[in-house]
Order: sequence, then C-alpha cells, then structure tokens
Amino acid sequence: MLGKIFLNRSTNNFFLSIPSLKTLLSAGLRNILPVFALAGRVLLFLRRKKLDSGFYAACAGLRAQSQALELIASTVANISTTGYRAQQPMFRSLLANAGHQISDPLNQAINDFGVLEGSRTDLSTGNLERTGNSLDLAIEGKGFFAIQTPGQTLYTRDGNFQISPKGQLTTAGGDLVLAEDGTPITMPSGEISISPDGTISASGAVAGKLKIVDFVPGTFPIPAGNSSYSAPANEVRPASDSSVRQGMLESSNVNSVKAVVDMIAVQRHAEMLERAMSVFESNLDHIAANDLPKV
Repeated sequence: MLGKIFLNRSTNNFFLSIPSLKTLLSAGLRNILPVFALAGRVLLFLRRKKLDSGFYAACAGLRAQSQALELIASTVANISTTGYRAQQPMFRSLLANAGHQISDPLNQAINDFGVLEGSRTDLSTGNLERTGNSLDLAIEGKGFFAIQTPGQTLYTRDGNFQISPKGQLTTAGGDLVLAEDGTPITMPSGEISISPDGTISASGAVAGKLKIVDFVPGTFPIPAGNSSYSAPANEVRPASDSSVRQGMLESSNVNSVKAVVDMIAVQRHAEMLERAMSVFESNLDHIAANDLPKV
C-alpha cells in the first residue's frame, strides 16, 4: 500500500497524471491523510538515500514512449493521405536530479534519461501518381503551394484543387489557392493548361501564376491539419528547382513498412518500462516496510 502511495507522490512531482488529493477527499478517503503524510516523510527519506531515481527514469520513459506511440499511430493513419508529411519524434536528455550532486555513478546514469520534446516534419518527397484530372497538381522538388485559410497563410503539397462557384481556384477543403502576388486565382473558362513554372492559362488567356514556396534550411513546418503546414513568414522563400506537374497528385511520404516496425518497437519499449515500474513498486513496498520504523 505504502509503495503505491510513494509511486503516486513521486509521479505527481514528475508531472504525470494521477488521482489528486481533491479526488481522494471527494471519494471519502479522508482517513488516508495521515498515511499520505507519513508516505511523504518516507519518500523524503528515500530521496535523501537516492533510491528512487530508477523509478523517475521509468516514469519519464513510459510517458515518452506513450506519446511517441500516439505520434506514430497518427502517421500510420495518414499513409493514404495526399501530400501528407510524416512526423518524426524528437527526444531530449533530462537530468531528474539537476541541481543536486549525485555521487553514485550508477545513479547518475539512471537519472539521465530521454523525454519526448516534440516532433518534426519529414520533408522528403512522396511518389507522383497520374490522375488525368487537369486540376490535380503535384510538385516535383521541395516546393509547397501557398493557400489562404480564414486565419493565416498555410502551405501544402496536396494539389487536389477545384474551382469554386465564384470561379476561384481552391483546395478540396475550400481554401483559396494563392497566386504569385498573394491574391486568389480566378480561373477563366475553357480548357485549363498549367505549365511547369506554375503559369495557369485557358484558351491562350493567362489567369495567373501559382505561388510556389519552400523553406530556408533548418526550418521544419508545423502541421496545421488537412495536409497543410505553417511556418514563420521570414522562413519562407520562393521555391527554386521545383516544377508543377499537371494531372498528377503526390502520395504521402510515409514509409508504411518502417512506420509499422517503429510502432511495434515503441510498444515493446513501453511494455519493458511498464515491467520496470512494477519492479520498482515492489521494491518501494519492501523499503517502506523496512525503513518505516526509522522515520
């Protein structure tokens, strides 16, 4: 019992979700308060002995693997989404006892562990697939189409475009596709022809030129939904070495085999950390029983 209380207390201090004291009180468990206070004193004793560092590492590792699993699952779900860019998890090192001197080399190694810092967008290209639709566009190269949403300008590789009732070129979701000068493109009547540089014409009349951009090196655009991405304006520039391909769409750049293998690996890591936490829980129960009279 005390071991589980220690787990809850230490987990709470590590910003994981656990039943709060308010929840315990509302459940009619007010008689646990003296035990909770005693558990805190024992936990303080354990911290002074530096015996709980492995538990913190297991907690953080399990949390990071759970978040990574959600990220990979989202990537797998978008394998067939046009123009989708895979998301790659990013980890960073965290020292649990930062600010305190750790003399035990083993304890130092256990305390230095990884947490999920976030994700970054994989900018590698997908496969171009021919559709025969004159309004389906793909980009060969690193460029992105610029589109106008109600709140901001976003960027996409999904060229499944259509003409709105107002005669404007839009995405499948109804967002305006932007011209080189940043204005919406009004499509003329007639057979549509789009050249590799993005110039749109119909029956010899030029309607405008698509705005194709890419990002400065080191920029990783942030997913904004519907295969669209956002980036700071100062990190966006006109695309070079990019060509528009009419009558084609770009598939997702997700490697389905690698994504499934990564998901299985993360699941196994999470299971291993869960077993480690069970071992630490048993160990804390044993320490509580032996060290409680010394508190």
